[in-house]
Amino acid sequence: MPLAGVEWPVSRGLVAYPAALAWMERRVAEIRAGTAAEAVWLLEHPPLYTAGTSARPEDLIAPDAFPVYVAGRGGRYTYHGPGQRVAYVMLDLQRRGGDVRAYVHALEQWVIAALARFGVTGQVRPGRVGVWVEDGAGTEAKIAAIGVRVRRWVTYHGIALNVAPDLSHYLGIVPCGIRGHGVTSLHALGVAATLANVDRVLHEVFEPTVLQRL
Repeated sequence: MPLAGVEWPVSRGLVAYPAALAWMERRVAEIRAGTAAEAVWLLEHPPLYTAGTSARPEDLIAPDAFPVYVAGRGGRYTYHGPGQRVAYVMLDLQRRGGDVRAYVHALEQWVIAALARFGVTGQVRPGRVGVWVEDGAGTEAKIAAIGVRVRRWVTYHGIALNVAPDLSHYLGIVPCGIRGHGVTSLHALGVAATLANVDRVLHEVFEPTVLQRL
């Protein structure tokens, strides 16, 4: 049987993307084998772009700006970098109902509940992946990306919440293939949250918004 409880490892330095992929692949196999606990891994990456399984060449505007990695997750191009809290979620859906759609919805609600703790109203929009907010200029902007992969009913990849990244780094891609909308962050919205603040809130709201929904 899988080990009880969900572990929350936190990496304090910048984690190279290939190393993160290798770690997740190993952990997913261990969870499936019942030799490791489920996990939510909190980390930051150096500046880079990742291409999901639906990535289109025309959405990569500046291919030489940062390293580009094939991610294997669903979705199109996205950006990772310092000041962005990445949460890679590795759960055994086989023991949690086996509903992938419900899992993705739970991740959305997790982000929305965390944003609410900082006084920010997050929303989802049909046809637009991720979590969106009013950017203060009367338009909507994306504050969190969601991309998942499931192998033998164990999830990996997860969410990327913009806390205080350099938003100009998004100019090299069409984020998630969605044109006509910008990106934002907690700091751009005037919320002086730290990664440690965000980590604490993500941990506190995970049980009711994710685990209890599966």
